[in-house]
Amino acid sequence: MWLYPEEFDPEDYQGFVYKITNLNTGQYYIGKKFFWKLIKRPPLKGKKRRRIEKVESDWKTYWSSCNELAEDLKTLGEEKFKREILLLCESKWQCAYQEARLQFEHKVLEDPTSYNGIINIRLRKFLKKEENGED
Repeated sequence: MWLYPEEFDPEDYQGFVYKITNLNTGQYYIGKKFFWKLIKRPPLKGKKRRRIEKVESDWKTYWSSCNELAEDLKTLGEEKFKREILLLCESKWQCAYQEARLQFEHKVLEDPTSYNGIINIRLRKFLKKEENGED
């Protein structure tokens, strides 16, 4: 179960930044997860465009993509870990930015108690549509 200080509706958000902590050792992992994923469906009979459907991701049961953390989960069990949502994000851009910001803030690559072994980010400057000249 994810810990968050208040009730929220996933419909209002794109994803979240999370922290998973090993309660035995204090090791932690900071990552991001999206509430939704897009499924590409074939076109309907007689149509040419593929259909795109928004469906809920596996966020409720997700435990991260970190192999070292996955191994500890297998040996210790889920009850020895705490999963908490740090930030709710309204866009994928915000999720990626906030994940990287928190990883740098916590110095996860320098911290021996961090499971994070890489900070993988590719972002461009976020411009609102009005600033971009779009409607």
